Amino acid sequence: MTMTAYWYCFLGVLKRELLRFVQQRSRFFSALVRPLLWLVVFAAGFRAALGIAIIPPYETYITYEVYIMPGLIGMILLFNGMQSALSMVYDREMGSMRILLTSPAPRGFLLLCKLVASALVSMLQALGFILVSQLFGMDAPLSGYVWVWPAIFLSALMVGSLGLLLSSLIKQLENFAGVMNFVVFPLFFLSSALYPLWKMRESSELLYYVCAANPFTHAVELIRFSLYSTANYFSLSIVLITTIVLLSAAIVGYDPKRGIIVRKV
Repeated sequence: MTMTAYWYCFLGVLKRELLRFVQQRSRFFSALVRPLLWLVVFAAGFRAALGIAIIPPYETYITYEVYIMPGLIGMILLFNGMQSALSMVYDREMGSMRILLTSPAPRGFLLLCKLVASALVSMLQALGFILVSQLFGMDAPLSGYVWVWPAIFLSALMVGSLGLLLSSLIKQLENFAGVMNFVVFPLFFLSSALYPLWKMRESSELLYYVCAANPFTHAVELIRFSLYSTANYFSLSIVLITTIVLLSAAIVGYDPKRGIIVRKV
C-alpha cells in the first residue's frame, strides 16, 4: 500500500467515528453534563474541606474548582475511551468488524487509526467542556489553553489504548458494562483527579502509593501542568510508555492467531 492509501484509510476510519459521534448527540451531552454536575455538586461539598490547593511548580494557590478542572477533563477522556471500546465490541458482534479487519491495511495500522480517531473525538468533547466551564470561573493562563491540547491528545491515546485492550478481551456486549465500571471508577477515584496527592498521603500512606502508581494520575497531572504552561516530563514518560504497552497488547489481542478475534471473526 502507498502512503496515499494509508492516508485515505485513516480518513475513512476518522469519518466513521465523527459520523457516529454526530449521530449520537446524547453521547456529547452526557460527556458534557457529567463533569459539570461533578463540578457544581462535588466541588461545593469539598470546598470547605480542602479550601485551596497548591499547584506546582509555581506554588500557586487556586480554588478547588480550578484544581479539579484537569481531573474532569480526564473524566471525559476516560469515559469516551470506554465508549469507543464498547463500539468495538458492538461492531464485532454485528459483523462490521470483520469488514474493517479484512482491509488490505495492516491490522495494527487499522487499530491505530481507530485509536487516533477516538482521541480526536475526545478532544472535541473536552473543548466543549472547557468552553462551558468558563461560566463557572474555571480559568487558566491563556498560554495554557494552547499547551494543554497535546497533553489532552496523549492522555486520550492512553485511555483509548486501554479501551482497545478491553475490547479485545471481552467476548460479549452485555459483559462490557460491568467490566467498564470495574475499570473506570478505580482509575478515576484512585488518582489525583479530585484530591491532591499530598492530601492522599495525609490520609493513608498506602493509598498515596496506589494513586501515585496509577497511570491515570499521570495523565491528569500532565494536563494539569500543561494548563499552566509547564512540562511534567515524568508524567509524560509514564503516559507514553503506558500507551505503547496497552496498544501493543491490544494489537496482539486482535491477532486472529493469538487473540479472542480468532473465535469471533
